[in-house]
Amino acid sequence: MSHNPEQVLEGVLAVWKPAGWTSHDVVAKTRGLLRVRRIGHTGTLDPAVTGVLPLCIGRSTRFVEYLQDMPKTYEATLRFGIATDTEDLTGNIIEQKDASFLTESMIIDAALSFIGEIDQVPPMVSAVKINGKRLYELAREGLTVDRPSRRVNIYGIEILNVIANGAEPELTFSVTCSKGTYIRTLCVDIGRKLGVPAVMKELVRTESAGIRQEQCVTLEQIPDLIKHGGLSEKLLAPDTMLAGMPSVVAEYPESLYVLQGKAVDANRLQPKPDKEGLLKLYRSDGVFLGLFSLEGDMETVRPVKVFYAPDGTEKTGSQSD
Repeated sequence: MSHNPEQVLEGVLAVWKPAGWTSHDVVAKTRGLLRVRRIGHTGTLDPAVTGVLPLCIGRSTRFVEYLQDMPKTYEATLRFGIATDTEDLTGNIIEQKDASFLTESMIIDAALSFIGEIDQVPPMVSAVKINGKRLYELAREGLTVDRPSRRVNIYGIEILNVIANGAEPELTFSVTCSKGTYIRTLCVDIGRKLGVPAVMKELVRTESAGIRQEQCVTLEQIPDLIKHGGLSEKLLAPDTMLAGMPSVVAEYPESLYVLQGKAVDANRLQPKPDKEGLLKLYRSDGVFLGLFSLEGDMETVRPVKVFYAPDGTEKTGSQSD
């Protein structure tokens, strides 16, 4: 019996992105392996960077924006005493300075001082648009333009290793941060605080949208998982990943109304939502109906992203050969 993967494969597949691949390369490769058109990733990684890249498959692509907004964790190594035009070791050296005066405690104190809300200037190699053109496109033309700073949040930094006492000391650390944080720029800014040039040497994304390396599959493993029918076990339900979002239950007939795009009375939901904003809505049998929003009047709940297919076909797929 044949089947159409596009109809039955649905959820979030965490792929461990290899070095040398763009995030788009990974999506394209996975799309070909699964024969699924609707795939979207939840946060671009630079080609040289490895790590967790969650891919939303099928209707789960509706949740890309919410998973993208969740904190991410990286393990980075920075080298002091050297600067490049790309803020990492792939670029051309633009400055060198003996940093042997840095002590381990100086380095640790400087790094930890960045915990909290900080302002960052996006690097010229980033995908941020200025006047309709991406910064990396301008950089390829040899141009450098003024970039407005943006506020990001560094939730935590853990020091993993410090190599001091040389002309080019190194620091390895783990950082959990908000969407839009540039770790290469954080490395440069730590160096700037210490009065020396600095560059990002290595970077690995160790967690994204709550997914860690042990939950990931490699591109090489996917064909074998497809062959032996184990891929569905690796798919994560998007609603389970939105752990911080409140959950409510809709009984009939409200469970039908919301699927028709209608607003419903918050008093008819269990428990009654009491906080304005997004919530996860389930049917009484546990079926996820989608993301809904409690309006400012605290009495009305409206659909934002409806997930469940009322006729069941989108959920179960074709049963014919």
